[in-house]
Amino acid sequence: MEIFKNISAIKYEGADSKNPLSFKFYDKDKVILGKKMSEQLPFAMAWWHNLCACGTDMFGRDTADKSFGVEKGTMEHAKAKVDAGFEFMQKLGIEYFCFHDVDLVPEAEDIKETNRRLDEISDYILVKMKQTGIKCLWGTANMFSNPRYMNGAGSTNSADVYCFAAAQIKKALDITVKLGGRGYVFWGGREGYETLLNTDVKFEQENIANLMRMAVDYGRSIGFKGDFYIEPKPKEPMKHQYDFDAATAIGFLRYYGLDKDFKLNIEANHATLAGHTFEHDLRISAINGMLGSIDANQGDYLLGWDTDEFPFDVYTATMCMLEVLKAGGLTGGFNFDAKTRRPSNTYEDMFEAYILGMDTFALGLINAAKIIEDGRLEKFVKERYASFNSGIGKKIREKKTTLEELSALAEQMGAPELPASGKQEYLESIVNQVLFGK
Repeated sequence: MEIFKNISAIKYEGADSKNPLSFKFYDKDKVILGKKMSEQLPFAMAWWHNLCACGTDMFGRDTADKSFGVEKGTMEHAKAKVDAGFEFMQKLGIEYFCFHDVDLVPEAEDIKETNRRLDEISDYILVKMKQTGIKCLWGTANMFSNPRYMNGAGSTNSADVYCFAAAQIKKALDITVKLGGRGYVFWGGREGYETLLNTDVKFEQENIANLMRMAVDYGRSIGFKGDFYIEPKPKEPMKHQYDFDAATAIGFLRYYGLDKDFKLNIEANHATLAGHTFEHDLRISAINGMLGSIDANQGDYLLGWDTDEFPFDVYTATMCMLEVLKAGGLTGGFNFDAKTRRPSNTYEDMFEAYILGMDTFALGLINAAKIIEDGRLEKFVKERYASFNSGIGKKIREKKTTLEELSALAEQMGAPELPASGKQEYLESIVNQVLFGK
């Protein structure tokens, strides 16, 4: 049964099209730097926002109907979401989806019943995957919504809750492997603390690392060959998150010896909440060999929480794609961890939101390729560090000098000249010229 009856498959019509249900910039077969757009931009649908979120916020009830014609909270509704999701992805040409365990089925009081439901729905999803060719990008377990996780999952003070978290991870890994997922994500929504007065930080971090290590061991034992991801997330909902930003997460992974199996899933809105730019966390991940996947969204700078808006900032998308291209691409993909605004409550709004996001990143890809082909930014950066290409600079880079030698040279030269201008404004003008010039 067709759910989105008045919406046809979304086609590329070009920048001059006035048809809201068409792509203006995402042309899946257009070749950019030797690859098709669809290969450079492996897009994924987030099960939770697109098929579950109904516009509820802290001040009001649902505004959107995501029942898809079936009573909510039932397995029939779970299957209706599968039908809706695959029809949605087919009509948009999206090749991947991501899920939390409790997005797929209503959670039962007994975990054995929840697991039975997950087996049933994953069988149903597998049929749809075989029919459509749509694939699973990554799976994860929701260990932040249920009250049992009020103090976190790995960071909980309850051994019973810790066991329950382990059980959820085990089953989520089973389903991810069953669906052929390329990755498995740890989203530590409540892995942190509110006050040191009641917290043993070292104890909690050791327990989190141990839970992740057990997950790796189990995942590998059942044939999972993909990457595990940490998704950095600052100050929401916990005041002090253990996975605050990319640098913090990388330090944690290396300290506990998890860096060989883990990469990072970077979300734009999380990076900005941490006081960084999106491209900053991407660069930090990439230079540490840990850039894995991306949650494509944006936040509202006037609001201090994770608003998960669909991306429309072309500058940010351009800087993102510049980092991705420089890094040689992703092992994961671009998951739209984004939801329509509360007043955008129709099926058409769902499609238009994804069109916006896909077009925005298509523009980002096109622009980033132009910047790379232009070459002036890369040339400038290389020249900015040219003093390290010869003489004492080269010796420093080759680690062939000592503090005593450098100190003696400094005494001989006296006060050094100021470094060459950083020319930030000039470089920003180059970006504008490349983006908007003819």
